[in-house]
Amino acid sequence: MSQADKIKGALFGQAIGDALGAGTEFMTRAEVQQHYPTGLRNYSQIREGAYRSFRPKGYWTDDTEMMLCIARSLIKEKEINYTSIASEFKAWYNTNPPDIGNQTRCVLGHPQYEQEPFRVSRAVWQLTGEKSAGNGGIMRTSIVGLLPCNVIKEAESICKLTHFDPRCVGSCVIYSILIHSLVYHNTVPPMSELKEISIQYDEQIEKFLNLAESDTLTALALDDKAMGYTLKTLAAALWCLHHCNSFEEGLFAMIDAGGDADTNAAVACSLLGAKYGYHSIPHTYIDGLIKKEELNKVAEYFETIHLHL
Repeated sequence: MSQADKIKGALFGQAIGDALGAGTEFMTRAEVQQHYPTGLRNYSQIREGAYRSFRPKGYWTDDTEMMLCIARSLIKEKEINYTSIASEFKAWYNTNPPDIGNQTRCVLGHPQYEQEPFRVSRAVWQLTGEKSAGNGGIMRTSIVGLLPCNVIKEAESICKLTHFDPRCVGSCVIYSILIHSLVYHNTVPPMSELKEISIQYDEQIEKFLNLAESDTLTALALDDKAMGYTLKTLAAALWCLHHCNSFEEGLFAMIDAGGDADTNAAVACSLLGAKYGYHSIPHTYIDGLIKKEELNKVAEYFETIHLHL
């Protein structure tokens, strides 16, 4: 399998998981079974509802929109430029996206954000009592793992542009390392190595890495009240990486589990796309995506990124 196939798999995997996952977002597992008794398996099946009527079927949500903000900055600047990324985030915020997360809205809505993004991000986190650790950072981070170098540093910094909590930062670092290892080295770092890395950020991360080794996905309780927690999303993605034997198997596992399904599926399916490649993704999911041309442009850029960085 070529490196280009893995890059494209990671990008399209994220977008597909996001777009289809929107159909069961914020549902409990029982509600998913009630609304989709044979399973949600195609964009056309997505039911209208409070959280699913913002966009046409086959269109991704804020997860992939923010990933593309990072991509646009990188393609424009030919390097990682935090001020530029912050400006892309702000421009997206100014479109009044209906599905933006609460913490991201608070950070990007601050009048001084573009001038001092890290200070604003830290201040918003401190106002929560340093307790907010949503998955708004990890949901957009697949693209950081595609960088050919400096992955840990960039994952830390780009996460902190909106999410300053060390649990968020650590989960973004681990996720980026996984994407990078799959794409550039065709390997999955052992869990013991990931646990050693996690200790550098927050002791809670190891607990969720252990949960990712559970035999069943139910151990993660993805549809409970803490469904938007960054460590749940990380653990769900790792569970899929180690337990699912195909892209589709992981996609369906995330969709059927409910909870923050679009983000969980976006993160998990980016890993599975990097592992199994673009060629493994059924064409029905690719063909049904709206605006997939932008994903192709990003993939083409990453095939030659080593010439720029």
